[in-house]
Amino acid sequence: MEDVDDVAESVGAQRASGGPLREVRAVTESTVERLASGVPLRDVLDVGEPGSWTDLDVEVRASARYRPDLLPGLAWVEGRSGPTVSSLIAAAVGRLRRERGAEFAVESVGPSLALALCHPDGRVRAAALTRAREYPDLLPLIVVRAADLAEPVREPARELLRDALDVDAAVALAPLILLVGRRDRGDFGVRLLGEVLRRAPGERLGPLYGSADRTVRRFAHRLAVAEGFLSPAELAFAAARDGDAVIQDLCAEAALKTVSGDVGDDVLRPLLTARNPRARSCGVTALRRAGRAAEAERFLTDRSAVVRACARYVVRQLGTDPLPLYRAWCSELGPEADGNRETGQAWELKPETGQAREPETGQAREPEPGQAREPEAGQAWEPKPETGQAREPEPGQAREPEAGQGWEPKPETGQAREPKPETGQALEPEAGQGPKPGSRVPAPGAVIGLAECGERADAVLLWPLLAHPVPAVRARAVAGLRLLDVVDAGRLRPLLADPAPGVVRETGLALLPSAQELPSDWLMERLGERWPRYVRVAAFRLLSAGAGIVPLRAAVELLEDPDPKLRGWAEQAVQRWHPPAGLPSGEAEVEALLDRCTHLFSSYVLRRRKWEAGVGR
Repeated sequence: MEDVDDVAESVGAQRASGGPLREVRAVTESTVERLASGVPLRDVLDVGEPGSWTDLDVEVRASARYRPDLLPGLAWVEGRSGPTVSSLIAAAVGRLRRERGAEFAVESVGPSLALALCHPDGRVRAAALTRAREYPDLLPLIVVRAADLAEPVREPARELLRDALDVDAAVALAPLILLVGRRDRGDFGVRLLGEVLRRAPGERLGPLYGSADRTVRRFAHRLAVAEGFLSPAELAFAAARDGDAVIQDLCAEAALKTVSGDVGDDVLRPLLTARNPRARSCGVTALRRAGRAAEAERFLTDRSAVVRACARYVVRQLGTDPLPLYRAWCSELGPEADGNRETGQAWELKPETGQAREPETGQAREPEPGQAREPEAGQAWEPKPETGQAREPEPGQAREPEAGQGWEPKPETGQAREPKPETGQALEPEAGQGPKPGSRVPAPGAVIGLAECGERADAVLLWPLLAHPVPAVRARAVAGLRLLDVVDAGRLRPLLADPAPGVVRETGLALLPSAQELPSDWLMERLGERWPRYVRVAAFRLLSAGAGIVPLRAAVELLEDPDPKLRGWAEQAVQRWHPPAGLPSGEAEVEALLDRCTHLFSSYVLRRRKWEAGVGR
């Protein structure tokens, strides 16, 4: 009994000092040991975390294999107390209660009963259910037992849960019920949860709508949509603000079904200004039902493809063909601004800076009356090293927008903001503001939109935009050329050195089918550390799509790259490489490259690779 007295003294002293009992690690090392010592559940578990209860169930069953003496037996549960460690500690705690007062007392029956509810013996679990009615704090374990494998345990637990689960308990236990509901026999709790919440007033579900658990939010919103607990305005707000794609679709479609001719801005505005494209696309579709289809034209240049597609559908219902609009927006730069309109030839980009220059003479063309003058050679939109923004032009030249103006890309998305026609300042793309007639800068969405509904002949409007000073426009121009299937590897290759990562990514994707036509030495040079990471990644992807020994040569070159991801990709590429058909047998370079990769292969695999290549025999 001296050890038991020590346990009681330690627990009581910790409670007297005001510290949490979970800090008594020397005496109670595991959750099961601490519960067996009589420590209350709230001091051992995070009772608000549903995973804590399922973890307790697993841990108790595991501890029965090596410390069965910690668990209460059937005799104790039925009231016939036996000489277990738990009962001895409970006796010591009772003495502590009498000696030091109730403020130092430690609960003993509740924690022991919790252990009994998780006992590996089904008879003990079934007997513990009868006594659990007196302890509301054990209701989470009743939820777990309602999905029990043993029917004599499962059925009484379900009856007990049906009697005890009211609206307040259902809201509090919804995360645990839905977690247990994933089990084979957990559907009862989910059905019961739905029945209780359907009878509750709609406002009682408020805490579930904002739960951190997306499973709970999905369940609550599905229930609200089915029962009509949320108004159309509330559905639109949820579709616009919730970060879960399932809830966005669910609420946006539910709000769309309620739209009629008299719908107000309290429904349409949250959808049309939402950040997620699912909600915006439903808002654009709703414009037709609301009799405001003409407003869909501004969404033809939206940054999202699905929103642009919905906008084209709505505009066509009015009898308007969106293709001429896209052509007009993309042609507003004029034939002399960024290339030859007849040939579609764009300015070259300087490989070292990515700046635009004239292909023939390096000098700018004379602008048309009313157009901005093209900068002289060496002065064309040179980016500031510290910000990437254009430098101040010489007197008489057009001024490059300052940071935060014009078509400044959004940091989080890389999408260009659309300019206000009257001030040139950026508008958020969520507003759906398209380019206005006379605007000098086409929206990035207009560039890619032209490719989505245009013809191959429309590529003549996209080639000049490859030298546009706005990275988003250049990137969409490359993507548009790829969609129109008019990629010219020779003309797109300089864009692999573009200063904008998005442009380089799009260029690499467009050139991938033509990877074997690109000079491998030129790409190998761009694997060097002096190039930005996005350039090295694009070059490596293109080289990996090459033929013969080129993929192996590129992968070995990156084995010592400072970027860990690139090194990992290179190692995987080396391990996947096999000599292709047509590679001359006995190539000395293959043997030299494989000898640099000995750490990536076992001796047997390395010999096999060399044998396949006809070297090292």
